[in-house]
Amino acid sequence: QLQASGGGLVQAGGSLRLSCAASGRTFRNYAIAWFRQAPGKERESVAAFGRSGYTTYYADSVKGRFTISRDNAKTTVWPQMNSLKPEDTAVYYCAADGRVIVGNWANPSAYNYWGQGTLVTVSS
Repeated sequence: QLQASGGGLVQAGGSLRLSCAASGRTFRNYAIAWFRQAPGKERESVAAFGRSGYTTYYADSVKGRFTISRDNAKTTVWPQMNSLKPEDTAVYYCAADGRVIVGNWANPSAYNYWGQGTLVTVSS
């Protein structure tokens, strides 16, 4: 199972750190990703660790502002979100799968394990 947490209300320009904790099964060699979905919009990718646990991927919209980290046991992934903008407002989800290939990391359909969402609201 995946447990997402850390959402909240922050002013534009502020920072927030989310967390995705894996439990109940081994998620080693799994890609772990973050997606977000704003009201009325499709779910979109944010960032991910590849299956190796070392390679990272970022959506263009968050490059330079968001950074993801992972603990040594590879059970928890933290996206550090800086310079937040109102358009970052969304429900953020973490997801994992052991079969995601490099070119498909941003595709929500590539992930079979999902955590519940955590709401991030950025006020202007």
